[in-house]
Amino acid sequence: MELTVTQENLTRALGAASRVAGTKTQLPILSNILLRTDGTRLMVAATNLEIASTQHIGAKIVNEGAITVPSRLITEFVASLPKTSVTLKVKDNKLHLEAEGYSSTINGTVADDFPELPTINDKTAVSYAIDTAALKQAITQTILTTSSDSTRPVLTGVYWHSYNGGLYLAATDGYRLSEKRLVATKSDVAAIIPTTTLQEVLRTLSDDVTEVEVLFDESQVRFRLNDAEITSRLIDGNFPDYRQLIPASSETVITIARSEFAQITKVAGLFARESGGSVTITANSDKNRLSLHSVASELGENTSEAEAEVNTDGQVTINSRYLTEALAVTEGNEVTFRFSGKLSPCVLESNTADNDYQHVIMPLKS
Repeated sequence: MELTVTQENLTRALGAASRVAGTKTQLPILSNILLRTDGTRLMVAATNLEIASTQHIGAKIVNEGAITVPSRLITEFVASLPKTSVTLKVKDNKLHLEAEGYSSTINGTVADDFPELPTINDKTAVSYAIDTAALKQAITQTILTTSSDSTRPVLTGVYWHSYNGGLYLAATDGYRLSEKRLVATKSDVAAIIPTTTLQEVLRTLSDDVTEVEVLFDESQVRFRLNDAEITSRLIDGNFPDYRQLIPASSETVITIARSEFAQITKVAGLFARESGGSVTITANSDKNRLSLHSVASELGENTSEAEAEVNTDGQVTINSRYLTEALAVTEGNEVTFRFSGKLSPCVLESNTADNDYQHVIMPLKS
């Protein structure tokens, strides 16, 4: 193999692949990156057997070929080179790299030893073409409520599913729940995508990607982002029937400016650190005020208030961090916060025209 690429393109591709390459693995080959010519391009790929990342970059190819090399070394070396052309040559399972003033040799492994990269049949897969900004927002709004509890694997990912003519994303950790309607669909899909996969998708998305192709088969999902692809296994199991946890209506309904709600929650949270983030929310319909009260037993206490539209009085205690994180990803200048007494789930919704996002937070015992 012999070819020339730009340092910038190679650095970007190696950086993306190195995030997927295994570091703590019983298969040493998984800590390598695969370099292989593909027509007029160089493919840069890595896998940890759960996620595979492939990047294609333009190259001036003299001789075709392939090799695998240690991920960390080649990534850090190329990133340190000047922004110029880089020549790669393979001879006797060694990769020779040359750039302006720099020359190195990295011991490699034959490409045949590298695991076969996963594939999805485009003709039989369920596919979606999704606007990049919409996808980024939907993932951001839902991954924050996924669980890290490995004993309940179905909760460690985001549930992508069709329902009433829409493609929905949902996630819950048992304490909070988020649901986002992404696009209209006539296809049937039900798949749980690991949080780690979606985090990698967010990291790989660049400003020049305007649309992402998402394909599902029975056990895998693939995100195609221009010249990059991320393919991942799906999580086995059935996601819980979460819709029964979302109250259709509530006794106390509060409409408030999102920025003011976020500000008083942030301040109240400062005094709630000792109590596990516990803040008590009180809605006053006579004064049209919303107040948050928090107590730090040895340091003091705080009450923060803001003007709001309140239909009827109510009080509930919730985790301030959960509320702060929910407000940060909810759209619009104005939001609705509703609940029914101290024991029912609290629902945060945007007051935007499409109103396609719901965030549910379970109350704390007060």
